[in-house]
Amino acid sequence: MIPTDLLRILVCPETRQPLLMTPDGNLVSTDAASRRLYRVEDDIPILLIEESTVLDAGTHARLLEEAKKVPANRDAGKV
Repeated sequence: MIPTDLLRILVCPETRQPLLMTPDGNLVSTDAASRRLYRVEDDIPILLIEESTVLDAGTHARLLEEAKKVPANRDAGKV
């Protein structure tokens, strides 16, 4: 789990838009144009653009909705 104080400052390295934690513990960009998903391994965010996954629009929208329910995002003031 990423600490709340770190989650507050994490942004997408490509767009500089906030990142939200998904229910499975990865990070999704709030930018609808880039739709990037960054994985987290052993509580370490892998914020390399070339290591990210570009999601289809439907999956991105679903993950953003699910992320709004994750307590860590609310605690970080991101939703």
